Amino acid sequence: MSRMDRREIDFLLDGLLDLEGLLSRPRYAHLDRDALSQVLDTAAGLADTKFGPHYHDTDKHEPERIDGKVVMLPAVKEAVDALAGAGFMAAHHDEELGGLQLPWCVVQAAFSFFQTANIATAAYPFLTIGAGNLIRSFGSPGQQAMFLAPMLTGRFFGTMALSEPQAGSSLADIRTGAVPNADGSYAITGTKQWISAGEHELSENIVHMVLARIKGAPAGVKGISLFIVPRHRINADGSLGPDNDVRLVSLLHKMGYRGTTSTILSFGEEGRCQGFLVGQAHQGLAYMFQMMNEARIGVGLGAAALGYAGYRYSADYARTRTQGRPLAARDPASPMIPIIEHADVRRMLLQQKAAAEGAIALCLYCARLVDEEKTAPDAADRRRAGLLLELLTPIAKSWPSEHCLEANKWAIQILGGYGYTRDYPVEQYYRDNRLNPIHEGTYGIQANDLLGRKLFMENGAALEELGRTMGVTIARAAGMPDLAGHAADLRDALTRVASVTARLGQVRAAGDVALCLANATAYLEMFGHTVLAWIWLRQAMAAADRLATGQGDADYLNGKLAACRWFFAHELPKTITQAALLASLDRTVLDVRPEWL
Repeated sequence: MSRMDRREIDFLLDGLLDLEGLLSRPRYAHLDRDALSQVLDTAAGLADTKFGPHYHDTDKHEPERIDGKVVMLPAVKEAVDALAGAGFMAAHHDEELGGLQLPWCVVQAAFSFFQTANIATAAYPFLTIGAGNLIRSFGSPGQQAMFLAPMLTGRFFGTMALSEPQAGSSLADIRTGAVPNADGSYAITGTKQWISAGEHELSENIVHMVLARIKGAPAGVKGISLFIVPRHRINADGSLGPDNDVRLVSLLHKMGYRGTTSTILSFGEEGRCQGFLVGQAHQGLAYMFQMMNEARIGVGLGAAALGYAGYRYSADYARTRTQGRPLAARDPASPMIPIIEHADVRRMLLQQKAAAEGAIALCLYCARLVDEEKTAPDAADRRRAGLLLELLTPIAKSWPSEHCLEANKWAIQILGGYGYTRDYPVEQYYRDNRLNPIHEGTYGIQANDLLGRKLFMENGAALEELGRTMGVTIARAAGMPDLAGHAADLRDALTRVASVTARLGQVRAAGDVALCLANATAYLEMFGHTVLAWIWLRQAMAAADRLATGQGDADYLNGKLAACRWFFAHELPKTITQAALLASLDRTVLDVRPEWL
């Protein structure tokens, strides 16, 4: 079953994300809070009845290739069919396309129920929604009619096909080729690897979003184009035609996400793989970044969901598992106590809570920025939202992937020996989550993106906007006696970020980019912790407001305040050491020789 607490989602939507203000905009005039509650109720119900029950079964019984087809447990198809049937594939799209025209933050909040219940099964619609959004943004009207329309109903599913065996994350080195055909389509040839959901029988067709080079294109990323490549060709009336020369080379076997097929695919072995150019030639990577960035935030939310699932399970376990006695109780005949009474167990629970609930809040805040960028009445507000989204995307992907994996470690620890057995779910949460630091760009890739590009774009406009936005929070919290100390600590942390960034910016401006980026992961960690402290301070302010007015569950709200205190006492101080390291311009990783390692 899903372990997402509905109180968590409602608290974030109403207390942190100003859902009421969003619903006042013309695009959402047909909606009210009750309607959105029904959407969330439906998601929670499907997560409990269709996704959660086979979470462990798909881990034990991975998809297999039998007689040329991928075979998996029937429960997977039942779940994704139910999700599509409830309208979640099209939920954020325009009503004229058959969508519900929901805010993206609500769609992502609903999706967190599916990810918490069964991350592997949720991956199939997750990728399809992203591929559909890509076609909606850049595909021609004909491409949208042919491919997007059936994707919104679940008839077709989608993938993103970027990596290749020789290239990995280095997309500049891809070799998949495209040669123009007389009918305006392209003949696609090449091999793609690590393609999640690349082959299955869950849908009538699979729509691959493929990066390839048109013959004669420039080298590097400037020569990459984007193509729609279906598994089966499509007839003029929308029915399926013959196969499109897309072949499953191999199923890959991972330590987690075992229910999601991971594939090596070949295109055009027989010379008849047909692809359709999306948008302009040689602009493919720019287009694909929409799906990549959407997926990065989605991966972060999935990592947060797994961290949250482990937290909730280990907290429930700690409340009922008796072991040991209070430090003051010397009599061995006295009754044992639930392990949640032990300080070190509460430490591990607080660490999980701070990571998981903070990460969920961050990812949904980014989803809210998507809504702001698209629907804010004022152009300046839309631009500000876009800047913040660009800057926070590397954090939303990387921070949950690292720290919610760490949270899963503590969940295992709380269960002790039981924790690493397959009789309990926490070891699977850990294995599933271990993939997320690699999914959609490693920690190092996100660090280089943040420090190498996002911080200095438009002369630092995004960082300036984040500082202004955080400053509003700091100013308000400074006037709340119980939170004023946190406000001061966050102000100091933000000052450290600004100082270190300026120092590294000077190094960059002097032409030593390698030295600027040498310790980029330490910068990402420092920056991420500062952002999460801000997210926690905002949650604490919302919780304090509700306690003061008698709204909501007092234990739940006090838990928010406790997690905020934990983060500011135990996590934010780590940025002091990280800032000192960065300011020192340490060259160790540049100077160490490969033969020394």
